[in-house]
Amino acid sequence: MASLNQVFLQTAKEIIPGGVNSPVRAFGSVGSTPIFMKKAKGARLYDHDDKAYIDYVGSWGPMILGHAHDDVTKAIIDSATLGTSFGTATTAEIDLAKRVLEMMPNLEMLRLVNSGTEATMTALRLARAATSRNKLIKFAGCYHGHADSFLVKAGSGALTLGVPNSPGVTDSTAGDTLIADFNDIESVKKLIDQHPDEIAALILEPIIGNAGLIPPNKEFLIELRAITEEHGIILIFDEVMTGFRVDIAGAQSLYGIIPDLTTLGKVIGGGLPIGALGGKKTLMNQLAPAGPVYQAGTLSGNPLAVAAGLTTLNLLNTDVYQKLEKLAARLEEGIRENLGDLGLSFQYQRVGSMGCLFFTNRAVQNFDDAMTCDTDMFARYYQAMLSEGFYFPPSQFEAFFISMAHTSEDIERTIIANKKVLRTIRS
Repeated sequence: MASLNQVFLQTAKEIIPGGVNSPVRAFGSVGSTPIFMKKAKGARLYDHDDKAYIDYVGSWGPMILGHAHDDVTKAIIDSATLGTSFGTATTAEIDLAKRVLEMMPNLEMLRLVNSGTEATMTALRLARAATSRNKLIKFAGCYHGHADSFLVKAGSGALTLGVPNSPGVTDSTAGDTLIADFNDIESVKKLIDQHPDEIAALILEPIIGNAGLIPPNKEFLIELRAITEEHGIILIFDEVMTGFRVDIAGAQSLYGIIPDLTTLGKVIGGGLPIGALGGKKTLMNQLAPAGPVYQAGTLSGNPLAVAAGLTTLNLLNTDVYQKLEKLAARLEEGIRENLGDLGLSFQYQRVGSMGCLFFTNRAVQNFDDAMTCDTDMFARYYQAMLSEGFYFPPSQFEAFFISMAHTSEDIERTIIANKKVLRTIRS
């Protein structure tokens, strides 16, 4: 008899391309059927059979407080009673912008948009306008949303599905996107030498979270900042995933680097759709209506998303990050002990409450290293952990997340299940 999920998928495929509204949800890379979830609370997801899963996806990062947090839920309900969308300016937008700028002092102004993709495409347009140049440097394996300029050697779902260069992206657009290797400053210098005075911007995830979890070498970031300043290139940090996740002021605070522009999302919406672009006033004031660079969105600053995001940010403090670090460090310690006990040399990488277990014996410093992973082995691991009641990202090339709703007991259960599953895979 077909499972409920198989029935749901078959129905969905008749009216939704592939049966899902975002590719990685299809579970194709793990050889399984996607799970259609019914509800979530705290650190748990529940499917339509009411089976509970300890969730390490957290809607891909924003659920830093856990699902359906009481204060966030109340803020959404209270806001909804006043209206779900006005198409006008609201004072709540000002409040959220002020809070973000307080928490990330490197930013002087903020523009709210609807998604991370909107934020990064606007950042690129702004950089091109400010420099009167056309070309962009990005890094192999970094994902910056699905705008055409970024779908060249992209991470996330594009990498998971094996189609990092998407059909529909024109040759001329792809030709303006130059690819460097993460943690390799010489690859950047080479591109700059080959295209003098042509490069408008360099964009990166300061911590790659869309090809697994790949931390930067701090010296690499320092050199990037220096070389972009030297050549008048706008440095864009895509902190859609890392902003307010790895540190209270983002990865730029963690590593002490000040980019020219920063893109944000995930946490600042508290689980609702939102994005943002921030930076120095000299750049930001070039956006319309203050300047000539056009960007608009009817639902930008949507009151529900703003209410959820502001409530979430107001609940974040140093105690939150200390607890997240303690939980994440214990999970790392336990998994590393398991690997050692079983004689396995897979790679476990973590920054704050983000992590990834790579099924490769090679240290993962960049895209090429990540591509050495045994994805078939990961698929077996994923399916086994899922059957044990643990919901991790259904792709080797995604980071997982810990929330404030996770308990020490959740972490210990995860470590025990991890060892059981790894033992089975080894044998």
